[in-house]
Amino acid sequence: MCYVDFMKMGLLGGTGAEGRGLAVRLGLAGFPVVIGSRSADRAAAAARACNEMLGRPAVEPAENAAMLRSCGVVFLTVPYEEGPRAVAAIGADLRAGQILVDVTVPMRFREGRAEHVEIAEGSCAERLARILPEGVLLVAAFKTLPAHVLGDPAQPLECDDFVCGDDEGARARVIEIAGRIPGLRALDAGPLNAARALERMTVLVVHLNRTCKKKGARFRVVGL
Repeated sequence: MCYVDFMKMGLLGGTGAEGRGLAVRLGLAGFPVVIGSRSADRAAAAARACNEMLGRPAVEPAENAAMLRSCGVVFLTVPYEEGPRAVAAIGADLRAGQILVDVTVPMRFREGRAEHVEIAEGSCAERLARILPEGVLLVAAFKTLPAHVLGDPAQPLECDDFVCGDDEGARARVIEIAGRIPGLRALDAGPLNAARALERMTVLVVHLNRTCKKKGARFRVVGL
C-alpha cells in the first residue's frame, strides 16, 4: 500500500515555466516537491534547474505515476487545452482524498492581444470537475500569478492569491499552503464557480501588462 504524503507537493506538467516557478516557490516555503512528467529526463532537468535556484535539493523528479503515488497535493500546470487530456491520462492513479489544484487559464493570443477562451462549463476548473474520479478534491488557485515572476526567487511576490473550491477542507488546505509562500497572502474566494472570475481577471492583467509595457503586474486587494 502506498503512503500519500500531504506535506509533499506534486507538479503535473511541472517541466514548463509555471510548474518550475511553483516548484521554486513551494521549495522556498519549506515543502518537499516532486516534479512529474511523462519523460524522466525532462523531469530530472527541471528539478535540477529548480534546485540550482534554491541552493539545496528540495525538488525531486519522477514520472507522473510515481509522483501521484506519493503526493497528497498535486498542481496541474499544463497548458489549459491539455488539461482534460492530462487528467484523463492519470485518472487511474488518482485516489480519493487527494487534492488537485488547477492552475490553468483559458487564454490565447491573437495579434499580440490576450483573449479569454470561452469554456462551455464556465471555467477550466469546472470542466475538470466533470471528469475527475469520485473522491478527488478539486481546488482552483495560483491562476493570477505570472509564471516568470514565480520562477524568479529574487522577485518578491507581494501579492494575493485567490483560492476557490467546493470542498471546504481542501480549500482550507490550499489556502494554508499558499499562505506559507513568502510574500503571498491567500484569500478564500469561495466555491469553485469563482474560477470563472479568476480566469478572466488573469486575462485582463496579462492584457494590461502588455498594453502598459509592464511585466509581472500582480493583484493586490487593499483594505482586507
